[in-house]
Amino acid sequence: MAQETHLVPVVVDGETVRLAIRVYRPPGERAAPTLVFNHGSTGTGRDPGRFARPIDFPELAAAFVKRGWAVVMPARRGRGGSEGLYDEGFEGDRALGYACEPALAIPGAERGVRDINAAMRVILAMPFVDRGRVVIGGQSRGGILSVAYAGEHPEGLRGVINFVGGWSGAYRCPTDVNATLFRRGAGYRGETLWLYGEGDAFYTLAHSRRNFTAFQTAGGAGTFLEYMPPAGVDGHQIVSQPVLWAPAVEAYLRRQGLPTGPAAP
Repeated sequence: MAQETHLVPVVVDGETVRLAIRVYRPPGERAAPTLVFNHGSTGTGRDPGRFARPIDFPELAAAFVKRGWAVVMPARRGRGGSEGLYDEGFEGDRALGYACEPALAIPGAERGVRDINAAMRVILAMPFVDRGRVVIGGQSRGGILSVAYAGEHPEGLRGVINFVGGWSGAYRCPTDVNATLFRRGAGYRGETLWLYGEGDAFYTLAHSRRNFTAFQTAGGAGTFLEYMPPAGVDGHQIVSQPVLWAPAVEAYLRRQGLPTGPAAP
């Protein structure tokens, strides 16, 4: 796989910052169907050393690139080498990590959606991106942000793939933040794909199913699938296990009229 990382200037909340954007591309010069894939949190949010870790999902990238897709992974402000302050829903004392209180958590998620919107404007202008065949997706916080973004900006998107999405950990935060944010995705009228794992350290399957029901009740459409990860793999990390989900993703892409193999030379 050809891989490169760029620092790309964007304007968000009235300031210009450079976001780190990792790109995987298939061979050839033609524009390719493109997955824009968004990252999650840093666990509790209490370790600032984790904020700068590079954003990368190599197994997912390999699975898509071999099927002829480009994969673009933007890092939001303050994460993975991007400039700006990482400020996605912290307690007033940031040493306490991410907030459970909706009045703090939801504005943090809204900030994340604005970052994705700024990144998408730049990504869609990249010459290798086939703007008529763009899918958005993400893991954990990136999953719920992708669903919410699609609900607010449905134009031009051909699909939404949510890996183990959620904002506030269900074990630590007994609030309705996750369902509230997922309901915002109902403005996307196409089919979405939700992929979750047994034994997730942040979200029980029962909790995630309730979020999916809230999304459907609000008018959203989708398919919810559950997987048992291999021994030793946390259910929150199934994105690293294409052997589990690749058949379902291929079937989903076909239903959207999208390719699942490299384009003919």
